[in-house]
Order: sequence, then structure tokens, then C-alpha cells
Amino acid sequence: MQYAATTLNLSSIIEHHARLIPDKEAVIWNDTRLTYSQLNNYANKIANGLTAMGIGYGDKVALICPNLPYFPMVYYGILKAGAAVVPLNVLFSPREIAYHLADSDAKAVFVFEGTPELPIAQTVKKGFDEVESCEHLIVMTANPAAPSPLEGHKTLGQILFTQSDSFQMYPTKPDDTCAILYTSGTTGQPKGAELTHSNIYYNAIVAFNLHVPGLNYSDGRQKVCLITLPLFHTTGQTAQMNAQMFAGHKIVLLPRFEAKAALDAIKKEGINFWTGVPTMYWAILKYVEENNLDPTPYAETMAVVSSGGAPMPVELMKKFEETFDVKILEGYGLSETSPISSFSHLNAQIKPGTVGQAIFGVEVRCVDENDIEVPRGERGEVVMRGHNIMKGYYKRPEATAEAFKNGWFHSGDIGIMDAEGYLQIVDRKKDMILRGGYNVYPRELEEVLMTHEAVSLVAVIGVPCNKMGEEVKAFIVKKQGFENVTEADIIEWSKEQFAAYKYPRFVEFREGLPIGGTGKILKRALREELEK
Repeated sequence: MQYAATTLNLSSIIEHHARLIPDKEAVIWNDTRLTYSQLNNYANKIANGLTAMGIGYGDKVALICPNLPYFPMVYYGILKAGAAVVPLNVLFSPREIAYHLADSDAKAVFVFEGTPELPIAQTVKKGFDEVESCEHLIVMTANPAAPSPLEGHKTLGQILFTQSDSFQMYPTKPDDTCAILYTSGTTGQPKGAELTHSNIYYNAIVAFNLHVPGLNYSDGRQKVCLITLPLFHTTGQTAQMNAQMFAGHKIVLLPRFEAKAALDAIKKEGINFWTGVPTMYWAILKYVEENNLDPTPYAETMAVVSSGGAPMPVELMKKFEETFDVKILEGYGLSETSPISSFSHLNAQIKPGTVGQAIFGVEVRCVDENDIEVPRGERGEVVMRGHNIMKGYYKRPEATAEAFKNGWFHSGDIGIMDAEGYLQIVDRKKDMILRGGYNVYPRELEEVLMTHEAVSLVAVIGVPCNKMGEEVKAFIVKKQGFENVTEADIIEWSKEQFAAYKYPRFVEFREGLPIGGTGKILKRALREELEK
């Protein structure tokens, strides 16, 4: 008897709904509203265009685009052709573009043209010209009929206007590479995490199941998800876009997060689900308070909101939940884990300050330096194994072997697991401050400093010290009305809150803190400032 080969292509999630609900909306951005049928047809055209360029199974194609409808169109088109997608940050410099294109062996790159203030295509062109192995640059123009702003390079519009909207999806296998997501490079050059079709598909299903129990409309209406996290980032891409496409829901795209724009979209589109990083929650609360807004109209349709990317301060969580009458679910994961590894399950107890329990099919432990599991309640490095773990780092067997010691993926995060399996992320291993031989965990200090009446936002880092090795410094954004609070006031207050070796010896007030493209506070930027 002959058995059919097992196939799995992530793009099947839009093909499925193009058959079942072709006229239902899939993607919304401003006045642009694409149905599942239209999204699938556009992806087919792009797959045909790539095939005509000689790009197909096993090839890598880079995608550089903000949260616009072009992103899912091209993303699924690349996958339909059997290639792997390499999403890159729209803020990369020419040097960074060249590095990522060369390191990923990308044969082509799709890039949005950008704006006068942020000419993305012009920047990418400079990096593209440095990489001989990348043969094609395709520009996505705001107007598909517009000519290319880069002479000699075709536009996405030329593909859409000339290619057929029928395409037979390439039968990739579950373990074939679906996407290469680059780590932030905080410990050296960025590394590409190879995620399979199976990795991302099952993580999308898990994300859907984690959120949907809170969205139980009985009349069959489509649910609506607001995406403010960048789609080039693993959370926006899989925990939101892929999860919602799997469910047949519709996504509302916001290219750039602003509190007012997010609140307007929530009210206009009747948003049911949103995921943000803690700084986004902070910005929305701040906007509501400073403008004396009634939060009720924005909270009416909100069923589930969740946070990831960085630990959520408990005080911030409480304030947001009180203001909008909605529970915040926290999750945890990395690019290497597709991303979700643990989450606050709706059908279980929610413990603020934790990132919930391991998701279905995934094991999570906290281990010591000898890879022995530590007793519950004690600190250890978070390690994981399961269907969500990457194949490895692209072309980096040594780094892959180091990350997969003893069969478990090592996250580099420090966590504490309680008796019921709830995980608390204490800090990044690399962020830990070693002061006079004592370990100081910035997350612990930040949580407590956020309870001070004058503190709106805070980041704690270690700074070099000849006597102690490292000293503790807090960067603080004050709340309105507390302009007279001084550095000495914060330090004296902190002495009462922490052991003598922990409290910050240095405090610096800022109007704001450096925040990256994914909404995380960039502690690395603060360290680099001090080094300079």
C-alpha cells in the first residue's frame, strides 16, 4: 500500500477560509478592507511572481514592511511558493540590512517604500547593493499603480497586475523551515531562529485556544483583533496574525502604536482582543488620565487583552484592569519558541506577577548551573522543550548545541516556578546585577519602585563600579504633579523597601525611556549611553 506524504504549509490557513468564508473580512487598515478571498488571491499572485523569478522550495525571501495589508499578502505568498519568509525590522540601518540579507541567504527582498520621514526602501537599497547573493528587490508602493521609486527594481503592483490569482500551494513538510526570525543580538551578532511550519502552525492554534474562550458570541459574528505589535516580531506575527487567520477572524492593523490611535480603533471596529507590551498599557492609561476620558466606550467590546514581550509590573496591571474592567492575561516566550511557552489560561486561576503555566504540549522547568531542576519557589534558568521549539539557529551549529544542552532549550531567563506550575520571570540572565558578590534582579526592584506615588515608568540597570563591581541605577519617568520629588527622595524611600545591598544608589529622572520597535524598554541603549 502506498501512503501519501505528510504535508503542512502554514498558508493553508488562509486558503481554508477563502473556501469557507470568502466574503468575510480578513484584514483592515484605515479604509482598506480585504476579504479572505482577496487576501488569498493576492498571495497567489505573489507566489506566481516568485516562481517566475525562479524562487521556490527551500529559498529564503526577506520581508520589510510595517503593519500594512501588504505584510500578510506577501508573507503567505512567500509560503505558498514553498520558500521561507525572513521578516526584518523596518528601522534597520543599511549595515544591518546587508548583514541580515547575507546571513539568511535571502534571494529576494520585499520592502515597503516608506515615507519622506522614514524612506525605508532607500535605506534597504543601500544594504541590498552590498549583498551579491540577494538577486531581487521588490518595492511595495503606497499606490500599487505607482512607478518604482528605485530605478531598475520592480514593484509589487507589477506582480499583482500581471500574475494569475490561481496557484497550487507547494506541499511543504511539517519540519520544513517556515520563517527565520532574528534574535535581538543583545549577546553578539543577531542569530536567525529557524521555525518550522509545524512550530508556527501549532503555536497559532494554541494562541487561538488560549484567547477564544473569552470571546463567546453566540450569533456567529466574526471576532476582531487589533494588532499594534509589529508583524515582523514573533508575537504580532504568530500569536496575533496567524492565530486570528487560523480562526477566520479579522485583524485591524495599526502601523505605528499611539495611544489615541489604538483607542480610536478599539471604539470604531469593536475590538475584542488586543495584545500589547507593558509600555503600551502604560501609554494608554497615561492618555486616558491626562485627557480625562471615560474608558467605558472603549471597554464595551473588549473580551480578552494580553501582555507579553516584557514582564508586566503588577501595579500597572491592577490599574489597567480597574480602569477598563478587563483581565490582563500574561504570556511568556521567545523568538526561538514560536513564541508562546506559558500563558495565563482562562479556565484556570490567574496569578498576577506570573506568566501562567506551560501551554499544551510544552514542558517548562527552572534549572541550576548544572541543569538540575531547582526546588519549587527557587530561582533558576528557564528551560523548555515541546512542539514550539525551533529547529536551531540558521547556520550556527555551535550556538544551537549550546542552546539545546541536555535536550532542553535554554532561554537565558531567570524564573521561579511555584508548587502549581505558575512561572514568574525574575529577570534576564544577562540583566542580573552582581553587586559586591550579591545577585540583584532589576525586575524585583522595578516592581517595587512602580508602587511609589511619583513613579510612572522605571528601568533599572547595573553600572560599573570599582568598589562593588556593579552598582544599581534607576531611570525614572515621573507622574504629573510630582515635579518636586528628588533623586534623594527616591533613594531614601528605597532604603526602606530593599535590603541594603539592593536599593539603587543612583537615580536619574527622564522625560521618557528608550523604547524599541517592539515596544520594549531598551536597557541596552541606556547602557550604551553610559559607556559613551
